[in-house]
Amino acid sequence: MTTRLADIAAHAGVSEATVSRVLNGKPGVASATRQAVLTALDVLGYERPPRLRQQRAGLIGLIIPELTNPIFPAFAQVIENALAMAGYTAVLCTQTPGGITEDDYTELLLERGVAGIIFVNGLHADSRSDRGRYTRLTDRGLPIVLLNGYRSGLEVPFISNDDVASLEMTVAHLASLGHRRIGLAVGQERFVTSIRRTEGFRHGMAQHLGTTDVDDLIVNTLFTIEGGQAAANQLLDRGCTAICAGSDIMAIGAIRGVRQRGLRVPEDVSVVGFDDSLLTAYLDPPLTTIRQPVRDMGLAAVSSLLDEIGGAKAPRTELLYRPELVVRRSTAPAPPAELSAVAGG
Repeated sequence: MTTRLADIAAHAGVSEATVSRVLNGKPGVASATRQAVLTALDVLGYERPPRLRQQRAGLIGLIIPELTNPIFPAFAQVIENALAMAGYTAVLCTQTPGGITEDDYTELLLERGVAGIIFVNGLHADSRSDRGRYTRLTDRGLPIVLLNGYRSGLEVPFISNDDVASLEMTVAHLASLGHRRIGLAVGQERFVTSIRRTEGFRHGMAQHLGTTDVDDLIVNTLFTIEGGQAAANQLLDRGCTAICAGSDIMAIGAIRGVRQRGLRVPEDVSVVGFDDSLLTAYLDPPLTTIRQPVRDMGLAAVSSLLDEIGGAKAPRTELLYRPELVVRRSTAPAPPAELSAVAGG
């Protein structure tokens, strides 16, 4: 018990005597201090005394996809920091292909007695997935927030980047540079983000170039470097001089595909990414990309969840956040042949 008290006290930043008072339900301990001790108990994996097992309000589940895409650690950092400032501890659950599933993580978090869960680009973003997994959580009274990926019929707060506007502004930028054969390399068709980015691409092509027949300019692939490279090869075969990628990772793959053809970025082919990940400004060339408002979205997700936990019902609509186009050196005027075609057409 002495070692256990010492561990908990060190983690919570209090004395062993204070830990003992909390564990034994003694009065005279400030609520914030009591919560710090309970959170330390949970984080360190100790069982709570029976009288305290219903008081795990200090833990919040945070389920995100793999960490290989830098946008997800960025969301995690913002959300974890905001929760810590509010006196909560995030239990971070990251997924890997073939590893623990979102549903398994959810069960583990429920066993830990979390006060709520934030899902980032989870199964809610898969239009073919069973949304019942989320209604079962809300039916039992667990507050949840879904970030990036709207599903109708769920009475929960949604926080999303405006993917339609993102691709509209990307196409507008490339069209202003004289590009007419603009291609889209995006993820699998079943994902809400892919559906919306495709919609934005179609709108942009119709509005800025008067082009409505764009099916051959869209390639659905994996949100990976290899997926971006494969899509770029197809789009180059179809005469594209510019490529809109569904993520910065895909854009890196697209640049690789362009260079393997002996072509240059941006002199021969312009490439635009999506996310504005940490290292995009340091690529060669620095990547023009769509910047998701990660901080604002993460803070909104935390605020909505804490409102739910506190009994104040957060809005049941989707909050759409406006992205920003960050222009760097991976985009340039269309090559002369393309510009001549524009002038002649």
